[in-house]
Amino acid sequence: MSFNRRTALTWLGLGINAAASPALAQQAKGVTFGHGVASGDPLADRLIIWTRVTPPTGAAATIPVAWTVADSPDFKMVVARGEAQAGPARDFTVKVDVAGLKPGKDYWFRFTAGDASSPTGRSRTLPAGGAKDVVLAVVSCSLFPAGYFNAYDAVAKLDRVDAVVHLGDYIYEYGAGPDDYGTADAARMGRQLEPRHEILSLDDYRLRHATYKTDVHLQAAHARAPWICVWDDHETANDSWLGGAENHTPGAEADWEGRKANALRAYYEWMPLREPAPGGLAAAINRTFRFGDVAELIMVESRLTARTRQMDYAEVPMTTQNGRQIPDLAAFMKERADPGRQVLGPAQEAWLAKTLEASTAAGCAWQVLGNQVVMGQVKGPDLKAALPAADWAAMLADLPERVRPRLEAMAALFAHGVPFNLDAWDGYPQARERVYRMIKAAKAQAIVLAGDSHAFWVNELHDAAGDRVAVEFGTTAVTSPGWGDFLAKQDMGKIFADQNKEVVYSHQSAKGFTLLTLTPAEAHAELIAVSTVTDLAYETKTLKHYRVSRRFGAGVRES
Repeated sequence: MSFNRRTALTWLGLGINAAASPALAQQAKGVTFGHGVASGDPLADRLIIWTRVTPPTGAAATIPVAWTVADSPDFKMVVARGEAQAGPARDFTVKVDVAGLKPGKDYWFRFTAGDASSPTGRSRTLPAGGAKDVVLAVVSCSLFPAGYFNAYDAVAKLDRVDAVVHLGDYIYEYGAGPDDYGTADAARMGRQLEPRHEILSLDDYRLRHATYKTDVHLQAAHARAPWICVWDDHETANDSWLGGAENHTPGAEADWEGRKANALRAYYEWMPLREPAPGGLAAAINRTFRFGDVAELIMVESRLTARTRQMDYAEVPMTTQNGRQIPDLAAFMKERADPGRQVLGPAQEAWLAKTLEASTAAGCAWQVLGNQVVMGQVKGPDLKAALPAADWAAMLADLPERVRPRLEAMAALFAHGVPFNLDAWDGYPQARERVYRMIKAAKAQAIVLAGDSHAFWVNELHDAAGDRVAVEFGTTAVTSPGWGDFLAKQDMGKIFADQNKEVVYSHQSAKGFTLLTLTPAEAHAELIAVSTVTDLAYETKTLKHYRVSRRFGAGVRES
């Protein structure tokens, strides 16, 4: 079978386009599509479509899978079709890069194997020229046992969404024991993880991805629009960096390079994104998407290619003062300010600078950084200063005994005005300044997106000279618990905003997503919360609207 002249296919190691023999067709008997369909990495003329064939138990043979792309949901006008092979080498996943498509257009796609048909997915290519607007749903941090993915369901039901931007922590590596993170109510909700233990091997990571993609709300969101994804830390292990992770024990577990390779291989198999170029670095997931002349979405990688190990307040050196030992915070902060501490690394920084310059030169109205962790300067909350003494005492009394000493120690530390999260850009201030210099040099109209924190943030970003550089919209978690969940009786978001110059607004306990609408003149962020993650019956509420006009130096305003 020859290629359709309007369609070119990149087969990503999945076999060539050929008619199925009777023997191969026999191998497709008894299969299902139990993990839904997905699309991603849209460009103006192409996009990735994805599925996973669930083979009969014990099957190991390659299975032929036909795919079809049409320009209407009834599939009366097919624009591309072909066949791929699903086999054990890629955990029976199928990924096709479908080319020859028209810009700024909706497409529908589906797969078949034997007598089984997949659900239908909807996708959209990027606009090529002048576009009226762009609508992005921004999500992150979905801990399966912590609750239902109601936020994904809400995204799937949106009247319009051009792409879903996932900023990481799509899966978590933790085990499913009673003391593991976010598992307290998992059994009641039927949200049990597989495998039950912390994931280390390739089979472990594959099974964890498979467990997540059985979720009907996640499947619905994937079928609604193309996804543009990047990992954060939990796709490998908590607080990952170039040479390891907080949740990785050298010697006792798989070696870090092996574990990382397992995690990234499973990620590329199970996610609808383009594969690394032959011979390319698997961890180099940074890439860019141009939405006509409205916006350039620049996805950066901040974990595995260059990041320096995070500093830890538990490692503050001690010094002697008046005959007693006290923490030497000055020495600790001096180390934090070391210009050699990396987040992106020199190669990615050079790429980012060129990308920003090219985007503004091409006349893109907005430069949007798809970034994993909070970029704003955020001091830890001085709770004892913010709360009346009775409220402080009551808050401590409400906490479990094992948590209370830790909170007291953190409160004492944060009274010194030190950064809240050293895993965020606050742990790498000189690397952040380098990004700010790039934005200013390119005269970019920058919007920074952030995930990771399990909280909503609206931050006005300033460089060391005090100049406003960008606005940051931090999206909250789909389900993952955060500070605000454990201190639910206090308005932690207001405390952060009151005590930090850059924080315009924060909500520390809501779960949901951010809907970002961009026009050539304005950016509009809607912070959308779901009412619950512990019940399938939920409502959505827009907590806040914020707008930014496209004027250099214009600030964010509530609307």
